[in-house]
Amino acid sequence: MNKKLWLLVGIILILGYVCLLILNPAHQNNPPVHTGIIQIVAGENFWGSLVSQIGGSHVNVMSIVSDPNADPHEYESNTSDARAFADANYVILNGAGYDSWGEKLLSAGSNPSRKVLVVADLLGKKEGDNPHFWYDPTYINKVIVQMEQDLIAIDPSNASYYEDQYNKLQTSLAQYQNIIATIKQRSGGAKVAATEDIFTYLADAAGLDLVSPTAFTQAVAEGNDPPASSIVEFENQLKNGSILILVYNQQTVTPLTESIKKLATDQGIPIIGITETIQPPDASFEDWMSGQLSSLESALESKTLK
Repeated sequence: MNKKLWLLVGIILILGYVCLLILNPAHQNNPPVHTGIIQIVAGENFWGSLVSQIGGSHVNVMSIVSDPNADPHEYESNTSDARAFADANYVILNGAGYDSWGEKLLSAGSNPSRKVLVVADLLGKKEGDNPHFWYDPTYINKVIVQMEQDLIAIDPSNASYYEDQYNKLQTSLAQYQNIIATIKQRSGGAKVAATEDIFTYLADAAGLDLVSPTAFTQAVAEGNDPPASSIVEFENQLKNGSILILVYNQQTVTPLTESIKKLATDQGIPIIGITETIQPPDASFEDWMSGQLSSLESALESKTLK
């Protein structure tokens, strides 16, 4: 009888302890601790570069769009992309219609433990707004703050590591942001043109006067034919000598943009090529930006110092 009694007491104690764990609010509020490498999928390699620098050795980042010879607007997802999204702990998309293929993959399979950052939502942007957020240094600063917070939320045990990595990235980003400040100081107000609206945010940050017709640049960015009147206006701007520099998107090439580029060359206007994704793909975000901005800075100074 004593053995049976003690066995019964033991069972009651075990059941009581289990019930206490289940009903304890403090236990319920403790998030699961992430172990191992965080699997991250970024829609584009510019966001992938930034999050990989914050995550360091604790993350594995797969960037979907990185082909230097393709127009990111025309990307079509595949089955390997779908598997990557399904297995990811953290997904980062641009949003605002730029990577709608990625939003479809997200909605195709729910994963309650997966964290998602849509940059457009963070910035209060929507489809129809200029989606080239990575060319705005202020937006970049907001995005990397969110990335750091998200990584800490996923893996709180390594919070101090992510904080250190974030601080290193901030220091590194100052490299290209200082060039923007220099352009603004030395060439602010200079009239420039661009074949599409990818350059709008950066022109604003550098204090440049982007005078190319909005109807033209938006249409090209969206893959549409610009109004005839905007083409004539753009051509006249290039011919009358008011534009110092033409910025050209090397990943959106059409007969019309090639025609604009040739006209600028014929008029002796320097052409600065920029890309939508990091080139070369293995470069860091800040090195890529610094290279493009250094070319822009040199071209502007060669024209303004004459």
